[in-house]
Amino acid sequence: MKRLAAAFLASFLAGCGLAAAQPVHGIAMHGDPALPANYDHLPYANPDAPKGGEITYCVVGTFDNLNPFIIKSLRTTARGMMDTIFGNFVFEPLMTRNADEPFGLYGLLAESVEMPEDRSWIEFHLNPQAKWSDGQPVTPEDVLFTYDVFTAKGRPPYSDRMARIAKLEKTGEHSVKFTFNEKADREFPLIVALTPIVPAHAFDKETFDQTTLKPLIGSGPYIVDKVVPGERISFRRNPDYWGRDVPAKRGFDNYDRVDILYFLNANSQFEAFKKGLCSAYAGSQYTGMGPLQAEREFDFPAAREGKVVVRQFELGIPPVVTGFLFNTRLPKFSDPVVRRALAMLYDFEWANTNLFGGKFTRTTSYWQGSELSALGHPASEAEKKLLAPFPGRVPPDVMDGTWRPPVTDGSGQDRKVLRAALDLFQSAGYHIDGGAMRDKAGNPLGFEILTSSQEEERLAALYQRTLGKLGIAASIRALDGDQIQSRKQRFDFEVLIGAGGFNNSLSPGFEQIGRWGSEAANVEGSFNLAGVADPAIDAAIEAMLNARAKDDYVAAVRVLDRLLISGAYMVTMQHAAGQWIAYWTYLEHPDRTPLFGYQLATWWRKKD
Repeated sequence: MKRLAAAFLASFLAGCGLAAAQPVHGIAMHGDPALPANYDHLPYANPDAPKGGEITYCVVGTFDNLNPFIIKSLRTTARGMMDTIFGNFVFEPLMTRNADEPFGLYGLLAESVEMPEDRSWIEFHLNPQAKWSDGQPVTPEDVLFTYDVFTAKGRPPYSDRMARIAKLEKTGEHSVKFTFNEKADREFPLIVALTPIVPAHAFDKETFDQTTLKPLIGSGPYIVDKVVPGERISFRRNPDYWGRDVPAKRGFDNYDRVDILYFLNANSQFEAFKKGLCSAYAGSQYTGMGPLQAEREFDFPAAREGKVVVRQFELGIPPVVTGFLFNTRLPKFSDPVVRRALAMLYDFEWANTNLFGGKFTRTTSYWQGSELSALGHPASEAEKKLLAPFPGRVPPDVMDGTWRPPVTDGSGQDRKVLRAALDLFQSAGYHIDGGAMRDKAGNPLGFEILTSSQEEERLAALYQRTLGKLGIAASIRALDGDQIQSRKQRFDFEVLIGAGGFNNSLSPGFEQIGRWGSEAANVEGSFNLAGVADPAIDAAIEAMLNARAKDDYVAAVRVLDRLLISGAYMVTMQHAAGQWIAYWTYLEHPDRTPLFGYQLATWWRKKD
C-alpha cells in the first residue's frame, strides 16, 4: 500500500512538473553530467599511474599564512592548501569538477546528491568513509560549521554564501540539506557543491580569521609536513587518505611528497628550473610560457641533453585575459570614453614584433575563440532585449560584432591611431595644452602603473612611451610581491598590470559576480579590482546565472562580453595558442588532454 501511495505521489508530482528528486552521482550546470553513474575514473587520468617519488613546484612570491579562507594574507596564503593548478592537497569540496566538460560535478566528500528540477534545494549524502587527516569522520556538523565560520570570519566569496541560503540543516547521519531563497540562481547549488569543507573540531571560530603557519587538518590526500615561512612548504602523502578509491580521485595525487619553493622573481625561478631545483616550469603568471620562450631560452645543458622537455598542450577554453587594469573608483578613470581612448594606446603590433617574435595573438574578447564571444556575432534579439533597459551602453561596432582594437603599423608611432585616440579624448572634454593632456578644468591626466617583475616593467614602459606621445604622464613603480598584494587587497592603486589574469571557462558563472559585480566592488579582498559597479553588468550576470536554455545562456554571456569590451576596464594585451610547459623527463603525464588543458594533479614520477 505504501509503495502504491508513493508511486501515486511521484506520478502526481511528475504531472505537475515537480518530479521528486532522486540521488545521483553527478550534476551539471546545463543538461546531464557527461559521465555515467558507473564511471571508473575521470577520462584524462591514468588509474594505473604509479605512486611514489616527489615533485617540486616553483612559484614567484611569498607566503605568511596557511588558511586560504580568510581576508588577512588572502593573496599570500601558501600554495597547495587549496589550489586549482597544483591540486587541493589539504581541503576538499563536497563534489569535484571534471576538467573535460564545461561544468560537470561528481561526488567527493558527498557520494551522492539530490536536487529538484527547479534547484530550490540540494541535499548531499556524505561518503561514510570520508575522514579528516586525524582520523575523525567528516560529518554534517562539519558542513554546518563551515558555513557558520565562513559567514562570520571568512573572506569573499565564502563569506557571502549564507545570504542565498534560507535553511541549512542536518537531515540524517550522513546527510545535509541546503534550501535556497530568492537570491539564489540556478548555478548556486553547484557553487555550494564546490565549497571546501573544514573540520569543526580542528578550528576555533573566534580565532578563525587570524593568520597561522600551524599545519591545518583537512580531508585531502596530503598533510603539511614542513613550513619555512616565505620560502618553502612541503606536503607528504597521507597514507590513510580516505578517498584514494573514489572514482574522481583515481589516478590523481601520485607523489609521496610535494615541495613548493618560492622565489623573488621570474628570473630566479627560471634559473632554478634550469638547475633542476624545480620539476616543471610554466612561465610567469603574467603571460605564461609561450612559443618565443620555448624557442629562445632552452639552449642550456639539460635541455640539449634531452633531460628537459618543452611541450605545447591543446586548450579547449578561452585564453587567460591579462592587461593594464584601471581602478575605476578614481575619478580620472570613471568615464568609459576616456578608458577606451587609453586602451587604444597599447601598441600590440610593436610589442608582438619586438618582444614576442610575432608569435602572440591580440586578446580582444573575454571568451575569445568560443561561441560565447561577442566578436564575430551580431547581437541577437535576445541580447538586444537584455540591453534594452541600458540604451547606448554598447557602441554599434561592439553590438554588431565587428569591433577590434586599432591595428598599428608596428612602428611605435602610428599617427593615425594617435589621431583617433586624441579625437576620442577630445570628445570626452580633454585637450592638449603645454604638452600635457588636460581635462576641462585644466588638470593634467597621468597615473602610476604598478609592476612586480622585469617583464611587467618592460611592457609598462612600452605603454608609457605611447601614452607620452599624447601628453599623458605615466609613471612606473616596481613593488615586491607582499607590497603589490597588499595594494590589491586595499584597492590602493591606479593601474595594475596583469591583475593575476582572468581565467574564463566555457561555463562562466558565479565567479563573475566577484570579478565584475557591484556587490563586490568595495568589499576588501574581492577580485573586483577594477571597481566595476554597473547595473547593466549585474543584469547580464543575473540572466546568465538563471538561464535554463542554452541559447539564453549564450546570449547572456555575449551581453556580458559586449559590456566588458565597451567598458574598457582593462587594456587587454596578448596570448599564445594553447598551453606551454617545460618539465624534467622523470615526469610523465596521461595521453589525453582535457578541455581545461593539462592537469598537474594527474602527472606522476617515472619509476627509476
